[in-house]
Amino acid sequence: MKNLIKTRNVFKSLLFIILMTTVMQSHGQQIEPSNKGLVPLNGTKVYYEVYGKGKPIVLLHGAFMTIGSNWGQLIPELAKNRKVIAIELQGHGHSPFSDRKFDHAVLAKDVAGVMDYLKIENATLLGYSFGGAIAYQFAIQYPKRLNELVIISATYKSAGWMPEINNAFKGMKPELFDNSPMQQAYNAVAPDKTKWTKFLEQMISLAQRPFDLGDANIAKISAPVLIVAGDNDGLDKIELAKTYQLLGGAVAGDFGQMPKSQLAIIPGQSHVSVMNQTKTILGFLNNFLK
Repeated sequence: MKNLIKTRNVFKSLLFIILMTTVMQSHGQQIEPSNKGLVPLNGTKVYYEVYGKGKPIVLLHGAFMTIGSNWGQLIPELAKNRKVIAIELQGHGHSPFSDRKFDHAVLAKDVAGVMDYLKIENATLLGYSFGGAIAYQFAIQYPKRLNELVIISATYKSAGWMPEINNAFKGMKPELFDNSPMQQAYNAVAPDKTKWTKFLEQMISLAQRPFDLGDANIAKISAPVLIVAGDNDGLDKIELAKTYQLLGGAVAGDFGQMPKSQLAIIPGQSHVSVMNQTKTILGFLNNFLK
C-alpha cells in the first residue's frame, strides 16, 4: 500500500512538471507547417508535420506527448536552416490508436515509411526519451538511411534507467493519468478520444516489458551520435558512459583522433526539465550537425 501511494505521489509530481513544460513549450514562437497529414502505414496511419528547408531532420517525441508539447520551442529554431519532419508515433496525438503489434521495431518501420512517403532517403534522427529508444532502433534497422543520430535523455535498454524509474514503470496504471496534461493534449487533437485508456494500456504494457536492443548493435552504429542528458534525468550514468564507449567515445582525445560521436551532460536538469533547455540543446545540435 505504501509503495502504491509513493508511486501515485511520484506521478502526480511528474505530471505537474510536464504541465509546466507543456505550457512553456506552447509559448515558443509558433510557425505553421508547410506540409502535414496522415500516412497509411502497416495497418494504421501516422501523422507528420514538415517545417523549413534544408537537410532533413526527423523528430521523435517522448511517451504520451505530441509534436507541440515536445518540440514547440525547438522546431522554429531548427526550421531556420533545416527541413524538419516531426512525427507523432502510433496512438499519439493525431495518429489514431491501433490494435496492431506495438514495439520498437514496428515504430521504427513507421518512421522509415513516413520518410519514404516524403521521398527522403536519408536524414538525421532526433529522439527524446521514448522517441530516443525508437531512434536507436531505427539506427539498427536502417543504418544506410541515417546521417546522424541525436538522443536526448533516452536509453536502448531497461538497464539504462535507474532502478527508481524501472520501479515507476512497474507501478504505472491508466488511472494515474486521469485529467493529466497528457490527456488534455490527447483530447485536443486525437481522432478518437474514446481510445485514451486503450492507448495508455498499450503504452504501459510496452514500458513494463524489459527491453534491450543489444550492446553489439549499438557498437555497430556507424553514423555520428550526439547523446544529450540531464545530470539527474533518471538515466544510469554508468550505463550512459558505457553507451558512449560503445560509440567510440570516452577516449584520451589529446593522444589521438577525437571520436565522431559526442556526449553532453546538462547540469541541474531532470528528465522533464531538460527539454526546456532550448538554447543549450540548439547549441549542441548546431555544433554537432555543422
